[in-house]
Amino acid sequence: MDLIQNRLDSFLDERTVELTEVSPDLDVIDAAARGLLSGGKRFRARFCYWGWQAVSARGDEFDLGAELDAPATPGLDGVVAVAAALEIFHAAALVHDDIMDRSDLRRGEPSLHRRFEALHRDRGWTGSADGYGSAAALLLGDLLLGWSDGLFEQGLAGAERAAAAAARAEFARMRTDVMLGQYLDMLEEHSWRGRPEAELLSRAHRVIVYKSAKYSVESPLALGASLASGSLAQVAALREFGLPLGVAFQLRDDLLGVFGDPAVTGKPAGDDLREGKRTVLVNLARQKLPGSASRLVDELLGDPALDAEQILMLQTAIRDSGAVDQIERIIARNVEVATAALAEAPIARSARDELTALADTVTRRDS
Repeated sequence: MDLIQNRLDSFLDERTVELTEVSPDLDVIDAAARGLLSGGKRFRARFCYWGWQAVSARGDEFDLGAELDAPATPGLDGVVAVAAALEIFHAAALVHDDIMDRSDLRRGEPSLHRRFEALHRDRGWTGSADGYGSAAALLLGDLLLGWSDGLFEQGLAGAERAAAAAARAEFARMRTDVMLGQYLDMLEEHSWRGRPEAELLSRAHRVIVYKSAKYSVESPLALGASLASGSLAQVAALREFGLPLGVAFQLRDDLLGVFGDPAVTGKPAGDDLREGKRTVLVNLARQKLPGSASRLVDELLGDPALDAEQILMLQTAIRDSGAVDQIERIIARNVEVATAALAEAPIARSARDELTALADTVTRRDS
């Protein structure tokens, strides 16, 4: 974690020089980028590192049947740079996500577009403060995407040609998956009334897979393993672990988006309800609720002006439907599937132990 933060800090120091050369007015861009990239849980970076370590460990670290004669791998500096690039990409995705969801808070602080909006108002500039805030945040998100690519390429400098090509392909696939998943998420919020009722749950699950599960767990693992010249069997085994764990990760996130403690999550209570997220949780509840209660959920969900009483009403309906208990069972089952895949994976024992612990961490978290 410290190595990743140090790498991010040094990378941002280089970018500060570039920004200063362009204009002193870009100090707000510099400060915003540093704020976004300071702290956090670093889940994606950690999965990337342990995907790399799962393959790059040597000797008796491997279980019988693993490929002990794997090619030499790039050093720690390379995987730290790639993991840090994932964090920059994640920061860009959060900025864009907050704009699309009209979120006011991120990690207990005003979201980036709200900060730029406040800057506009505080300085008495002309035009729309809201428009300025969204546009400025959008541009910073785009800038972070470019920076992520640059740092990613630095991390590949010591990799073998085939490993670098595999890592680039995985990085490209991950970016495509999450952007398409974001679109599908937005599409469900706006088009669900025109969809057959029987399709809504499967459509919500598809959003989970592409918006979060692959991007949060599966791809970082595969990226780290690819960087270490992992075999097809090793990368496939890590994917078999990563995808169900990624689904469980997002299902936990969906529960927190409805029931999480604002003091812990850093977002308002019931934020997903105001945003109108058509999650697996919501769709399960709608299936289980009687018609009148289901119609009430449909009427209230997505109203940004929901008050505390209405939020509580929706929370109670969802909980009383039994959907929360069912989601908990689905999470537990996905963790079982993931850890079973890991038990048979041809990877280093130390990485298996760490990934098993990390699986518990990401699915039992409260923020």
